[in-house]
Amino acid sequence: MRDDLKLRLEKFKACYPAEASGRIVKPPAAFIGEEILELAVSALLQGENILLCGGKATGKNILADNLAWLFARPVYNISFHVNTDSSTLIGTDTFAGGEVRLRGGPVAEAARCGGFCILDEINMAKNDAVAVMHAVLDYRRLIDVPGYDCIPMHPAARFIATMNYGYAGTRELNEALVSRFTVIRMPALQPEQLRRLLLAAVPSASETHVGRCIGLFMDLNEKAVNGEISTHPVDLRGMLAALRMMTDGMRPKDAVDINITNKCFDEYEYQLVRDVVMTRFV
Repeated sequence: MRDDLKLRLEKFKACYPAEASGRIVKPPAAFIGEEILELAVSALLQGENILLCGGKATGKNILADNLAWLFARPVYNISFHVNTDSSTLIGTDTFAGGEVRLRGGPVAEAARCGGFCILDEINMAKNDAVAVMHAVLDYRRLIDVPGYDCIPMHPAARFIATMNYGYAGTRELNEALVSRFTVIRMPALQPEQLRRLLLAAVPSASETHVGRCIGLFMDLNEKAVNGEISTHPVDLRGMLAALRMMTDGMRPKDAVDINITNKCFDEYEYQLVRDVVMTRFV
């Protein structure tokens, strides 16, 4: 990272010492991609919220976790789904101390303590949740909770959203919501980046196993891009798990089967993926 960004980052952390330090969690792997990292850090230092968009396994969540760690901010996560509504984001009523109080949700808590709120798969958000996010990301930086006082946004609070292309249940984000983010397009993983990522996660892995995992991942990703298979088998978490099990002594093909191949529940896709695996692991 550039020296000027490092200096500004240290000033930011000195200016805003973190509350809820138990939520400051070191990510399991470092993000590999200096240019993208610098873009994101610069935008967050400017006070922007960012939207990380791209295909599967491009490192969106790893980048989000690394950004929160670099800024030393507590992390609050939301995974959007069909039932995510305003109470999931802001909070619900609870009875404590003889009175009704607001039990804050992740958005409210991030706003209160200056956390980084990671909005995973934001393009799965339904209308109720989208309306809340419009207000939360507004320039006024206040969360208006009916029946309670407004929650002012801590100056260090930031929102990092992620979205994948073409997932079932996703929708196009409306213009008003997109305008509230700085958008960073995540490039596809290249073999050398993937190699560094695999070795960072499993340092004791052999070069043979790493090379085969890279080849398989790239083969599956190419077939997904060409529409021959879905994105389900392009599973970086599964590949990491398979590599760990190989390194621990499991037969490589068995490790790949239980972490990649067997996750294809469509029989036709299962056979296609199995054939691809057989070219790399016998």
